[in-house]
Amino acid sequence: MTKIFYILLFLFCTEFYGQDSLAKADKKGVVYTEKDLKIDSSKIEQLQFEPSFKEKYDSDDFIYEEKSKEQNIWDRFKEWLAEIFSKLFGFTNNQAAMGAVVIFLRILAVLLILFVVYLIVKSILNKEGRWIFGKNSDRRLINYDEIEKNLHLVDFEKLIKQSIQSGEKRLTIRYYYLWLLKKMSEKQIIEWDAEKTNSDYLYEIKSENFKNDFAYLSYLYNYIWYGEFELDEATFEKSRKAFEKSIQSIY
Repeated sequence: MTKIFYILLFLFCTEFYGQDSLAKADKKGVVYTEKDLKIDSSKIEQLQFEPSFKEKYDSDDFIYEEKSKEQNIWDRFKEWLAEIFSKLFGFTNNQAAMGAVVIFLRILAVLLILFVVYLIVKSILNKEGRWIFGKNSDRRLINYDEIEKNLHLVDFEKLIKQSIQSGEKRLTIRYYYLWLLKKMSEKQIIEWDAEKTNSDYLYEIKSENFKNDFAYLSYLYNYIWYGEFELDEATFEKSRKAFEKSIQSIY
């Protein structure tokens, strides 16, 4: 009996819902089939990125992850100095210590540059660089070269008087030395050659006494002319008399 009841209930529901669906279809009056489906056959354009696409977005503005900078030897050296400064001056943070290190290195660099400039200027002045800054520098340099080339035609007594009047003591000793070589060459004690050294001339001298005198005068000349110091009056007068004595002995 129960089974018959369920069967009748199923048939009733099926008929009811089937009629309802047909009613809805009738109300719309539309029935769709496979023929009603439309297929889009239009050509699809494939998008492509420009070759420089990555380059446009490769700047720092598009880097969102901060990377720690790789330290080099210079960076590690500054950090080492910063640690020392922190211990010496009691800096409370590393940033303040690093700022002091930067200032210290800049001052050190300036001092180093000034020291190098000082050495260059001093070297130039010791090589008679003051002639370069003089008004008659070209004329004097030409005359100086001519003295070397025409040793036997130079009036050294006149040049020595001029150099003494102008207060050029080192140049005066230079003239005395060249005058001595001129007289030695005239007396055939040596053979003059601008390329020869003091040792070459010393080897050519036969007289032992004069050889000793020339060795001493060569020492004075090298000491005064190439020495990096101010020539005091006492040393100048002593050297001057020694050269004049040897020159007069050759006459």
